[in-house]
Amino acid sequence: MSIRNTLECRIALPEHYRWQEFIAFHSRDVSQSAERLDTAAQQLLKALHWRGSPALLALNWLRGEIRAQLHLSQASTDEQAELLDLQAMVQRMLGLAYPPSALEQAHGSHQELGPLLARQRGLHVPAAPTPFEALSWAIMGQQISVAVAVALRRKLIALAGVPLSPAIEKAVPQAKSMRAYPEAAQVAELDIESLRAASFSQAKAATLLTVARAVQSGELPLDDWAQHSAQGLWDAAAVQQVEQQLLAIKGIGPWTVNYCLLRGYGWPDGSLHGDVAVRKAIGLLTQTEKPDAAKPDALQARIWLDQFQPWRALVAAHLWASLSDQSY
Repeated sequence: MSIRNTLECRIALPEHYRWQEFIAFHSRDVSQSAERLDTAAQQLLKALHWRGSPALLALNWLRGEIRAQLHLSQASTDEQAELLDLQAMVQRMLGLAYPPSALEQAHGSHQELGPLLARQRGLHVPAAPTPFEALSWAIMGQQISVAVAVALRRKLIALAGVPLSPAIEKAVPQAKSMRAYPEAAQVAELDIESLRAASFSQAKAATLLTVARAVQSGELPLDDWAQHSAQGLWDAAAVQQVEQQLLAIKGIGPWTVNYCLLRGYGWPDGSLHGDVAVRKAIGLLTQTEKPDAAKPDALQARIWLDQFQPWRALVAAHLWASLSDQSY
């Protein structure tokens, strides 16, 4: 098979765009099986699925803009529509779906948060290419360390990830041996036993399979929601319906939902008050956490975050960044 098409677009970057968070997000897995980050070359290679087939996304950050090339293993059937989808995906990945400047304008003078926003000016929240990747990562990351979650993710890619075509590897030699992060269709074909053998708990395995099969059947329209979000059709009421549908799945709680909304859709207002790192950062920021004092509990964190609606998730990202090595 030969590559018959490559989609390309360029996206302007805001002034003072911070790359720290983008680099940290895509360098979590040192095995680099599904993504390869070359900071010297200022390039990210990301193996993913596009219209049901493995593809390779190459992002090169240039002065003031990013160039995105999507190497396909089959011809585009509707290049104009696919270019629009590519632009929306890359904007979401870069954290540009909901620009954070409004948070800085609204709360730049806040006694506690204001100085942090000034220090971390230009922070955007990087997202996964697809909502399913974000949701599956959130399921894997529930109540465990980042390192353990990364190990589970690596095993899932080994189990269900799909190799790139020889033609793509020939066109982009740096992508050799990469595997596209599995989409719902590949995960749905797994079983509890294979996931348990890969160190997934019974609960995580069951939830992951339930989600994958619901996406595959159309019961959970993750990609449709992404299109609505990209078209500006989301509001608090629409997001609430999404939350309710996700929360109805056994094994998915508020943290998982709000993390998915942030990393899968760029939604800036999910409350991540239950996140341990967020609570620790709030304690440090408000000077309530001392060597002999406990971090704020989830209720206290929620009350503190509520004052920043509709930017609570973006505030959480700033709190993660303030701890640097403890964020998801």
